[in-house]
Amino acid sequence: MIRRFFPLALLVALPAFALADDTYRVGVAAIDITPTHAIRLNGFGGRRAESEGVYQRIWAKALAIEDATKEPVLLITVDVLGIPDDLRSEVARRLAKKTGLKPEGLAITATHTHTGPMLKGANVTLFGVPIPKEHLANIDRYTAEFLDKLERVGVEAIANRALSRLSYGVGRVGFAANRRTRGGPVDHDLPTLFVRDLNGKVRAVYVSYACHCVTLSHNKLGGDWAGYAQEAIQDAFPGAVALTSVGCGADADPASGVRGDKVEVAALQGREIATEIRRMAGQFCAPVAGPVATNWKSLDLPFAPLPTRAEWEERAKRTDAIGHHARVQLEKLDRKEALRTKIAYPVQTWAFGDSLALAFLPGEVVGDYALRLKRELDGQRLWVNAYANDAPCYIPSERVLKEGGYEGGDAMIYYDQPMRFAAGVEAPIVAAVHEQIGKSFAAKYDAKKTAGSYAQSPQQSLAAIRTKPGLVVELVAAEPLLNSPVAIDFGPDGRVWVAEMIDYPQGKAGKFEPGGRIRVLESTRGDGHFDKSTVFLDNIPFPTGITVWRKGVLICSAPDILYAEDTDGDGKADVVKKLFSGFGTDNYQGRVNSLQYGLDGWVYGSCGLFGGTI
Repeated sequence: MIRRFFPLALLVALPAFALADDTYRVGVAAIDITPTHAIRLNGFGGRRAESEGVYQRIWAKALAIEDATKEPVLLITVDVLGIPDDLRSEVARRLAKKTGLKPEGLAITATHTHTGPMLKGANVTLFGVPIPKEHLANIDRYTAEFLDKLERVGVEAIANRALSRLSYGVGRVGFAANRRTRGGPVDHDLPTLFVRDLNGKVRAVYVSYACHCVTLSHNKLGGDWAGYAQEAIQDAFPGAVALTSVGCGADADPASGVRGDKVEVAALQGREIATEIRRMAGQFCAPVAGPVATNWKSLDLPFAPLPTRAEWEERAKRTDAIGHHARVQLEKLDRKEALRTKIAYPVQTWAFGDSLALAFLPGEVVGDYALRLKRELDGQRLWVNAYANDAPCYIPSERVLKEGGYEGGDAMIYYDQPMRFAAGVEAPIVAAVHEQIGKSFAAKYDAKKTAGSYAQSPQQSLAAIRTKPGLVVELVAAEPLLNSPVAIDFGPDGRVWVAEMIDYPQGKAGKFEPGGRIRVLESTRGDGHFDKSTVFLDNIPFPTGITVWRKGVLICSAPDILYAEDTDGDGKADVVKKLFSGFGTDNYQGRVNSLQYGLDGWVYGSCGLFGGTI
């Protein structure tokens, strides 16, 4: 028999989770939200004239996902700086009335582009001076149009749902850099959701990256790097809709710096994201499966003690943004308005079975949150978005709050908040995420034992492999299709057979009882992407080898070499024979293994470190 061998990488990051039906009804829609009139742009306080043209159209895009319960969730992404809570609430009210969508099933995220239009009620003290009435009128006019368009795009997405499959991978791009501390923490993960029809065609791509959208700072409308990423993704997948959110990147800027009107720099950053997504699309991505569970909890985040009136009056003497902010607070006091002593902070999560969880955090959230949550929970099944559902202010971690500076509290004056947060802001936010999804998405290992790091995704691991010319490495399978693989073999029909040593090192439940498995992977659509996983044989001790042979497979499972065959076509072994027995079992790693065909037609293998009486 002539045996051909092909280069292969079977990359594994984390243990498996239960598979479920992976078919959803998914709707996608997009609507142009570019203002038709001049308007103040949000993001830079020193930019006080109305917009001077458009360098790129901006969009609201919607993704409606319905599981078997027939209660959809709806994600809307918008190319603006942030979404004030009252605007999100109004969109939720309208959609509930028109479509029956539950409020906790709606998430709205902003790309945080600093060349997007100002919205009514958004960080009204940003400019350090009062906004002229004629400018306010244009902001009010646009906000009304904006609300109508978000309602329309949501209704359209819910209306055009069609059977689809979802898959998920985590890539990596590197153009973000910590702007507070050189070499400081940055989240470079690129979580990506692919929506495909039942024929495999990409209908939508949803992606998030944790970086400030501030490559551009001129006075023209556009989506910055996030907008260019959407354009480049849609070029790569004709007919698809690309949606972009921003992760916990409040303390991360593009490494390029703020480049004024250098749109080519932002375009290059967008293409970097699209290139990584196109690479991932050609490899295995984990199927998203299971019912969708939504959670919503509103927290109270208190401020530190507020200044006295006398202190406000002293600050009001200044002629800068601090003085303007103080005068606004005094005006509120003169109107007998109570200044805020806390903010309401909604924490929202969506969980697709136990395959994928998305967390939506309001405001400008620093990177410590996502990095911590992905250490404490399962970082390869958790996707953390910021700039979601509200835009109250910067949300510092405890570390950043203590360090102070712009993100630590100084930026509050631009969000019309009276004071920085009191100590203890981080713990309740993290606890709320744990409470909502912690059981189903618990960490598989203790990050304290890995110096705080967590495993790379299979897609990231593949990208780290450097090959010589002529050698191609492909990711053919990863979790959740398999768990703890130690040996594989290709069958002549293209299926992949996997020996899973999930009972290593102390047995399935810690009592040295057998718990290993043989699993077979298939591509039901014939496209080379494995999408079906079946347990062929279960509860065998510490399997160390699998070889396709005749109508079945040879399995190394000390003290035995087994032959297993499926004779009734149900995908599971109904014939199991011991061909040889007596191999040593002294060491769980050095057992009988590596059966291979020889040129003489015999099958050869290693008997392990301790031999045995065969």
